[in-house]
Amino acid sequence: MTDMTPHVSPEERPSPRGSTAQLPREELIRIHDLMIEGRLLEERLIRMQRQGEAYFWIGGPGEEAFNTCLGLLADKGQGLDHDYFHLHYRSSATLLALGGKSIDALRQMHNTVTDPHSRGRNFCGHFSVREWNLVPITSPIEVQYSVAIGTGLAQARQGGKGITIVQGGDAGSAEGDFASCLVWASRPMQPLPMLIIVANNQWGISTAASGQHGEKYISDRGKAFGMKTMTCNGNDPETAYFAIQEAMDYVRTERRPLVLECFLSRLYGHSSSSGANYVEEEPDCIKLIADKLDQRGWRSHEETKKLTEAKEAEMTEWYKQVLTEPKPDASEVHMFTFAERNHVGGEA
Repeated sequence: MTDMTPHVSPEERPSPRGSTAQLPREELIRIHDLMIEGRLLEERLIRMQRQGEAYFWIGGPGEEAFNTCLGLLADKGQGLDHDYFHLHYRSSATLLALGGKSIDALRQMHNTVTDPHSRGRNFCGHFSVREWNLVPITSPIEVQYSVAIGTGLAQARQGGKGITIVQGGDAGSAEGDFASCLVWASRPMQPLPMLIIVANNQWGISTAASGQHGEKYISDRGKAFGMKTMTCNGNDPETAYFAIQEAMDYVRTERRPLVLECFLSRLYGHSSSSGANYVEEEPDCIKLIADKLDQRGWRSHEETKKLTEAKEAEMTEWYKQVLTEPKPDASEVHMFTFAERNHVGGEA
């Protein structure tokens, strides 16, 4: 019988230096706003799949605290002087924090031609924004760890402050791509400026981490390669913010890799294939930040409720608009497939 207990209990999850510090009220409120929108977006996507308006859902409810902070702290732009993002299909909150629009995620879910990421050719959570160095998110598990080596190499040669950010899950760290990333990032003659993130929700589809991981902390694997490692509580936005900030500062300044493991929750299961039902037993970062803001007198629970209702009404209007937008036409099947072609038989 599979051991379903957590691999690392909450009491065993260490906090990084600076975790007791507080963010200014304005910044924590900003993070809370984005987290609420991110959660409402995911819940809308789940309903769309259940209503037959999309084929499949996979996303990041429970990762909003960490992923929002990641997007806010990164250096967004195009080219080697800015950060490169190699994310995974649970990164919608990062996209919103970077400046993405929820309506565009709804468009991708409904496969409309107005979807800016794939023109209706991909499914949810597979973002791509060239102007922000956001490399296309892929479905094959954790290949982003090996793809990220390329931008890491380019930035090591370029110099400057731009870094490569790559993120995947705890189960995917068993893939060879993760090991390749550690090897290439840590070579003494050419270390790479890479922030290597493992989002540990302690599940791999239906397999508990406790039956898969011999090490206590996945981040410890980096120590064998002489790499700096960190862990943090990804359910707390302040802890996550300062951990990410510390990690980014190290990679930018030292031009060396760092492995950051964040512990967070998977609140709606793996995907629509596993039911996408809310898991009551997991810590919910949305509830935790709402309690914190209320306790500090910065935003009451009643104010949070009103804000959530207003944002949900806005999300509903975006959803209704998306349902009226056109789908790709069969005659355009060869368009937007390769970078050098933007229309049938023509060059870009």
